[in-house]
Amino acid sequence: MNITLDIDEHVAKKVRKIASDKNTTLEALVRDYLFSVAYSNALESEAAARKEAADKLQENIDQLKRPMGPRNWKREDLYDRPYTHSEHKQKAFHLAALLIGI
Repeated sequence: MNITLDIDEHVAKKVRKIASDKNTTLEALVRDYLFSVAYSNALESEAAARKEAADKLQENIDQLKRPMGPRNWKREDLYDRPYTHSEHKQKAFHLAALLIGI
């Protein structure tokens, strides 16, 4: 897309010098600047959408949470296991051995 800009000649000369020092052109500098403006705007929009989603999630969590009472239990109390993990493995091995006739 071609765009015509009305830029002060003094400014244009300074920017052309800067572009020359950077081994590029005034057109490339303007194109890169416009791209960076568009890209940063997209990032800001994405960040705003993420923040809005996080705020909504926190609002839902706050609405749905219920008091659970004091934690007066241990993790082990949650499981009614007569055997330890290694005992389970040993019993499973013996059961497998019986099934296949070892």
